[in-house]
Amino acid sequence: MRRRSLFALVPTLLACPALAAGWPERSLRLIVPVAAGGSQDIVARLLARHLTDALGQSVLVENMPGAGSNIGYEAASRARADGYTLLAGSDSLSINKALFPALSFDPIGFAPISRSVKVPQIFVVRADHPARNFAEWLDLARHQPMAVGTPGNGSLAHLLGEVVQSAAELRWTHAPYRGGALAVNDLLGGSLQGVMINIGAVTDHVRGGRLRGLAVSPARRTLALPDVPTLREQGFSGVDVVGWHGLVAPAGTDPALCLRLHAEVTKLLARPDVAERVLALGMEAGTETPADLAALLRADAEHWGMVVRRARVQPD
Repeated sequence: MRRRSLFALVPTLLACPALAAGWPERSLRLIVPVAAGGSQDIVARLLARHLTDALGQSVLVENMPGAGSNIGYEAASRARADGYTLLAGSDSLSINKALFPALSFDPIGFAPISRSVKVPQIFVVRADHPARNFAEWLDLARHQPMAVGTPGNGSLAHLLGEVVQSAAELRWTHAPYRGGALAVNDLLGGSLQGVMINIGAVTDHVRGGRLRGLAVSPARRTLALPDVPTLREQGFSGVDVVGWHGLVAPAGTDPALCLRLHAEVTKLLARPDVAERVLALGMEAGTETPADLAALLRADAEHWGMVVRRARVQPD
Protein backbone atom coordinates (compact mmCIF):
# COMPACT_ATOMS: atom_id res chain seq x y z
CA MET A 1 0.00 0.00 0.00
CA ARG A 2 2.84 2.37 0.87
CA ARG A 3 4.54 1.66 -2.49
CA ARG A 4 1.27 2.23 -4.40
CA SER A 5 0.81 5.58 -2.59
CA LEU A 6 4.27 6.72 -3.59
CA PHE A 7 3.70 5.75 -7.22
CA ALA A 8 0.38 7.60 -7.15
CA LEU A 9 2.22 10.82 -6.25
CA VAL A 10 4.52 10.67 -9.27
CA PRO A 11 2.07 12.11 -11.86
CA THR A 12 1.28 15.01 -9.53
CA LEU A 13 4.93 15.82 -8.95
CA LEU A 14 5.67 15.65 -12.66
CA ALA A 15 2.66 17.80 -13.53
CA CYS A 16 3.88 20.90 -11.63
CA PRO A 17 6.96 21.60 -13.81
CA ALA A 18 4.92 20.86 -16.94
CA LEU A 19 2.23 23.32 -15.90
CA ALA A 20 4.82 25.98 -15.07
CA ALA A 21 6.57 25.46 -18.43
CA GLY A 22 3.38 26.15 -20.42
CA TRP A 23 2.50 29.26 -18.47
CA PRO A 24 1.67 32.05 -19.17
CA GLU A 25 -0.35 31.86 -22.36
CA ARG A 26 -2.18 35.18 -21.88
CA SER A 27 -1.92 38.43 -19.94
CA LEU A 28 -1.82 38.52 -16.14
CA ARG A 29 -3.64 40.82 -13.74
CA LEU A 30 -1.88 42.44 -10.78
CA ILE A 31 -4.34 43.76 -8.20
CA VAL A 32 -2.97 46.71 -6.19
CA PRO A 33 -5.17 47.30 -3.11
CA VAL A 34 -4.23 50.98 -2.74
CA ALA A 35 -4.61 54.10 -4.83
CA ALA A 36 -2.08 54.97 -7.51
CA GLY A 37 0.93 57.07 -6.60
CA GLY A 38 2.10 55.70 -3.27
CA SER A 39 5.17 53.56 -2.63
CA GLN A 40 3.25 50.27 -2.78
CA ASP A 41 1.78 51.22 -6.15
CA ILE A 42 5.19 52.35 -7.46
CA VAL A 43 6.80 49.04 -6.46
CA ALA A 44 3.92 47.05 -7.98
CA ARG A 45 4.24 48.87 -11.30
CA LEU A 46 8.00 48.34 -11.30
CA LEU A 47 7.45 44.61 -10.83
CA ALA A 48 4.70 44.53 -13.47
CA ARG A 49 6.93 46.14 -16.10
CA HIS A 50 9.74 43.69 -15.47
CA LEU A 51 7.49 40.62 -15.37
CA THR A 52 5.89 41.70 -18.64
CA ASP A 53 9.33 41.53 -20.26
CA ALA A 54 10.40 38.36 -18.47
CA LEU A 55 7.22 36.36 -19.07
CA GLY A 56 6.43 37.58 -22.57
CA GLN A 57 2.87 38.48 -21.55
CA SER A 58 1.44 41.77 -20.29
CA VAL A 59 1.04 42.16 -16.54
CA LEU A 60 -1.82 44.65 -16.17
CA VAL A 61 -2.03 46.71 -12.96
CA GLU A 62 -5.50 47.18 -11.52
CA ASN A 63 -5.82 49.54 -8.53
CA MET A 64 -8.59 48.56 -6.08
CA PRO A 65 -8.25 50.86 -3.05
CA GLY A 66 -10.57 51.04 -0.08
CA ALA A 67 -11.56 49.45 3.24
CA GLY A 68 -8.00 49.26 4.51
CA SER A 69 -6.92 47.37 1.36
CA ASN A 70 -9.58 44.72 1.92
CA ILE A 71 -11.45 45.47 -1.31
CA GLY A 72 -8.40 44.48 -3.33
CA TYR A 73 -7.53 41.64 -1.00
CA GLU A 74 -11.00 40.12 -1.21
CA ALA A 75 -11.07 40.42 -5.01
CA ALA A 76 -7.75 38.56 -5.19
CA SER A 77 -8.95 35.91 -2.75
CA ARG A 78 -11.93 35.16 -5.01
CA ALA A 79 -9.86 34.94 -8.20
CA ARG A 80 -9.00 31.60 -9.79
CA ALA A 81 -5.74 30.13 -8.55
CA ASP A 82 -4.44 29.63 -12.07
CA GLY A 83 -1.41 31.91 -12.04
CA TYR A 84 -3.12 34.70 -13.96
CA THR A 85 -4.06 36.85 -10.95
CA LEU A 86 -1.42 38.30 -8.64
CA LEU A 87 -1.80 40.58 -5.64
CA ALA A 88 0.48 43.37 -4.45
CA GLY A 89 0.70 42.36 -0.81
CA SER A 90 2.15 44.19 2.18
CA ASP A 91 2.43 44.05 5.97
CA SER A 92 -1.26 45.03 6.15
CA LEU A 93 -2.18 41.42 5.29
CA SER A 94 -1.02 40.31 8.73
CA ILE A 95 -2.40 43.39 10.48
CA ASN A 96 -5.82 43.07 8.85
CA LYS A 97 -6.23 39.54 10.17
CA ALA A 98 -6.52 41.03 13.67
CA LEU A 99 -7.98 44.40 12.74
CA PHE A 100 -10.92 42.95 10.76
CA PRO A 101 -11.84 39.65 12.46
CA ALA A 102 -15.06 39.17 10.45
CA LEU A 103 -13.49 39.07 6.98
CA SER A 104 -14.83 36.49 4.55
CA PHE A 105 -11.28 35.46 3.59
CA ASP A 106 -8.01 34.74 5.37
CA PRO A 107 -5.58 37.65 4.78
CA ILE A 108 -2.56 35.44 5.48
CA GLY A 109 -3.89 32.52 3.44
CA PHE A 110 -2.55 33.74 0.09
CA ALA A 111 0.15 31.81 -1.76
CA PRO A 112 3.42 33.65 -0.98
CA ILE A 113 5.71 34.77 -3.79
CA SER A 114 8.08 37.55 -2.76
CA ARG A 115 8.71 40.15 -0.08
CA SER A 116 10.15 42.33 -2.80
CA VAL A 117 11.19 45.37 -0.79
CA LYS A 118 11.60 46.14 2.89
CA VAL A 119 9.98 49.36 4.09
CA PRO A 120 11.40 50.86 7.31
CA GLN A 121 9.25 53.15 9.41
CA ILE A 122 10.55 56.54 10.54
CA PHE A 123 9.59 59.19 13.08
CA VAL A 124 10.02 62.71 11.70
CA VAL A 125 9.55 66.28 12.90
CA ARG A 126 9.85 69.63 11.20
CA ALA A 127 13.41 70.80 10.68
CA ASP A 128 12.86 73.71 13.09
CA HIS A 129 11.59 71.50 15.93
CA PRO A 130 13.60 71.98 19.15
CA ALA A 131 14.16 68.24 19.64
CA ARG A 132 17.44 67.09 18.10
CA ASN A 133 16.86 63.40 18.89
CA PHE A 134 14.05 61.09 19.91
CA ALA A 135 14.92 61.20 23.62
CA GLU A 136 14.55 65.00 23.61
CA TRP A 137 11.23 64.72 21.76
CA LEU A 138 9.93 62.22 24.33
CA ASP A 139 11.02 64.49 27.17
CA LEU A 140 9.03 67.33 25.64
CA ALA A 141 6.06 64.98 25.17
CA ARG A 142 6.05 64.26 28.91
CA HIS A 143 5.47 67.94 29.66
CA GLN A 144 3.29 69.22 26.83
CA PRO A 145 0.64 67.84 24.46
CA MET A 146 2.00 66.33 21.26
CA ALA A 147 -0.01 65.28 18.21
CA VAL A 148 1.52 62.56 16.02
CA GLY A 149 0.16 61.77 12.58
CA THR A 150 0.09 58.37 10.91
CA PRO A 151 -1.34 57.06 7.62
CA GLY A 152 -4.38 55.74 9.49
CA ASN A 153 -5.79 53.66 12.33
CA GLY A 154 -4.30 50.18 12.20
CA SER A 155 -1.46 51.13 9.88
CA LEU A 156 1.95 49.70 10.64
CA ALA A 157 3.10 53.18 11.68
CA HIS A 158 0.18 53.49 14.11
CA LEU A 159 0.85 50.10 15.70
CA LEU A 160 4.56 50.86 16.01
CA GLY A 161 3.62 54.11 17.72
CA GLU A 162 1.48 52.17 20.20
CA VAL A 163 4.42 49.90 21.02
CA VAL A 164 6.76 52.87 21.50
CA GLN A 165 4.28 54.69 23.74
CA SER A 166 3.89 51.60 25.90
CA ALA A 167 7.66 51.19 26.20
CA ALA A 168 8.18 54.89 26.97
CA GLU A 169 5.27 54.95 29.43
CA LEU A 170 3.65 58.04 27.93
CA ARG A 171 0.81 58.94 25.62
CA TRP A 172 0.65 61.35 22.71
CA THR A 173 -2.40 62.31 20.69
CA HIS A 174 -2.76 60.02 17.71
CA ALA A 175 -3.91 61.81 14.54
CA PRO A 176 -4.86 59.20 11.91
CA TYR A 177 -5.02 60.34 8.28
CA ARG A 178 -6.34 58.72 5.14
CA GLY A 179 -2.89 58.46 3.64
CA GLY A 180 0.60 59.51 4.63
CA ALA A 181 0.86 62.48 2.28
CA LEU A 182 -1.89 64.34 4.17
CA ALA A 183 -0.12 63.77 7.49
CA VAL A 184 3.19 65.03 6.07
CA ASN A 185 1.50 68.14 4.70
CA ASP A 186 0.06 68.97 8.12
CA LEU A 187 3.42 68.35 9.77
CA LEU A 188 5.07 70.75 7.36
CA GLY A 189 2.26 73.21 8.02
CA GLY A 190 2.85 73.09 11.76
CA SER A 191 -0.36 71.46 13.02
CA LEU A 192 1.41 68.24 14.07
CA GLN A 193 4.45 67.75 16.30
CA GLY A 194 5.57 64.52 14.64
CA VAL A 195 4.70 61.86 12.10
CA MET A 196 5.33 58.10 12.17
CA ILE A 197 5.32 56.84 8.60
CA ASN A 198 7.03 54.59 6.07
CA ILE A 199 10.38 56.01 5.12
CA GLY A 200 9.63 56.29 1.41
CA ALA A 201 7.00 58.95 2.06
CA VAL A 202 9.48 61.40 3.60
CA THR A 203 12.94 60.49 2.28
CA ASP A 204 13.09 63.48 -0.06
CA HIS A 205 11.88 65.84 2.70
CA VAL A 206 14.58 64.61 5.10
CA ARG A 207 17.31 64.77 2.47
CA GLY A 208 16.11 68.24 1.47
CA GLY A 209 16.26 69.55 5.03
CA ARG A 210 12.52 70.23 5.42
CA LEU A 211 12.04 67.42 7.94
CA ARG A 212 14.35 65.85 10.53
CA GLY A 213 14.39 62.13 11.11
CA LEU A 214 14.61 61.28 14.81
CA ALA A 215 14.41 57.47 14.67
CA VAL A 216 14.04 54.58 12.23
CA SER A 217 12.47 51.25 13.10
CA PRO A 218 14.82 48.49 11.79
CA ALA A 219 17.51 46.85 13.90
CA ARG A 220 20.18 48.67 11.89
CA ARG A 221 20.30 52.07 10.25
CA THR A 222 18.88 52.39 6.77
CA LEU A 223 20.96 52.81 3.63
CA ALA A 224 18.60 55.56 2.46
CA LEU A 225 19.05 57.77 5.54
CA PRO A 226 22.15 56.47 7.35
CA ASP A 227 22.41 59.49 9.68
CA VAL A 228 19.10 58.73 11.38
CA PRO A 229 19.62 56.51 14.45
CA THR A 230 17.48 53.46 15.14
CA LEU A 231 14.97 53.11 17.95
CA ARG A 232 17.19 50.33 19.31
CA GLU A 233 20.16 52.70 19.51
CA GLN A 234 17.99 55.03 21.57
CA GLY A 235 17.05 52.48 24.21
CA PHE A 236 14.03 50.74 22.69
CA SER A 237 14.56 46.99 22.50
CA GLY A 238 12.10 44.63 20.88
CA VAL A 239 10.63 47.23 18.52
CA ASP A 240 12.62 46.34 15.40
CA VAL A 241 9.96 46.76 12.72
CA VAL A 242 10.23 46.63 8.94
CA GLY A 243 7.23 46.77 6.64
CA TRP A 244 7.23 45.28 3.15
CA HIS A 245 5.74 45.41 -0.33
CA GLY A 246 5.69 42.34 -2.54
CA LEU A 247 3.67 39.72 -4.35
CA VAL A 248 1.29 36.96 -3.35
CA ALA A 249 -1.31 34.95 -5.29
CA PRO A 250 -4.68 33.35 -4.55
CA ALA A 251 -4.50 30.36 -2.23
CA GLY A 252 -3.91 27.16 -4.14
CA THR A 253 -1.77 28.70 -6.87
CA ASP A 254 0.79 26.18 -8.17
CA PRO A 255 3.95 26.48 -6.02
CA ALA A 256 6.03 26.02 -9.19
CA LEU A 257 4.53 29.21 -10.62
CA CYS A 258 5.19 31.06 -7.36
CA LEU A 259 8.82 29.94 -7.45
CA ARG A 260 9.13 31.03 -11.08
CA LEU A 261 7.78 34.48 -10.23
CA HIS A 262 10.01 34.70 -7.16
CA ALA A 263 13.07 33.94 -9.32
CA GLU A 264 12.12 36.66 -11.80
CA VAL A 265 11.58 39.24 -9.05
CA THR A 266 14.91 38.30 -7.46
CA LYS A 267 16.67 38.81 -10.81
CA LEU A 268 15.02 42.20 -11.18
CA LEU A 269 16.04 43.40 -7.73
CA ALA A 270 19.65 42.31 -8.35
CA ARG A 271 19.99 44.80 -11.20
CA PRO A 272 22.03 47.88 -10.16
CA ASP A 273 19.61 50.33 -11.79
CA VAL A 274 16.65 48.80 -9.96
CA ALA A 275 18.50 48.66 -6.65
CA GLU A 276 19.30 52.35 -7.06
CA ARG A 277 15.64 53.12 -7.80
CA VAL A 278 14.48 51.19 -4.73
CA LEU A 279 17.04 52.95 -2.55
CA ALA A 280 15.93 56.33 -3.88
CA LEU A 281 12.46 55.47 -2.58
CA GLY A 282 13.97 54.83 0.86
CA MET A 283 13.53 51.06 0.67
CA GLU A 284 15.78 48.02 0.33
CA ALA A 285 15.44 44.84 -1.73
CA GLY A 286 14.19 41.68 -0.05
CA THR A 287 15.40 38.24 -1.11
CA GLU A 288 13.46 35.85 1.13
CA THR A 289 11.92 32.70 -0.32
CA PRO A 290 8.16 32.12 -0.54
CA ALA A 291 8.48 29.88 2.53
CA ASP A 292 10.16 32.75 4.41
CA LEU A 293 7.31 35.08 3.46
CA ALA A 294 4.72 32.56 4.62
CA ALA A 295 6.45 32.34 8.01
CA LEU A 296 6.65 36.14 8.22
CA LEU A 297 2.92 36.50 7.53
CA ARG A 298 2.08 34.10 10.34
CA ALA A 299 4.53 35.60 12.85
CA ASP A 300 3.42 39.17 12.11
CA ALA A 301 -0.25 38.21 12.41
CA GLU A 302 0.39 36.88 15.90
CA HIS A 303 2.54 39.85 16.97
CA TRP A 304 0.37 42.65 15.61
CA GLY A 305 -2.75 40.82 16.77
CA MET A 306 -1.52 41.16 20.35
CA VAL A 307 -0.79 44.88 19.82
CA VAL A 308 -4.22 45.50 18.26
CA ARG A 309 -5.99 43.80 21.16
CA ARG A 310 -3.85 45.38 23.87
CA ALA A 311 -4.23 48.91 22.46
CA ARG A 312 -7.87 48.31 21.45
CA VAL A 313 -7.16 49.62 17.96
CA GLN A 314 -10.18 50.15 15.74
CA PRO A 315 -10.04 50.56 11.94
CA ASP A 316 -11.00 53.86 10.30
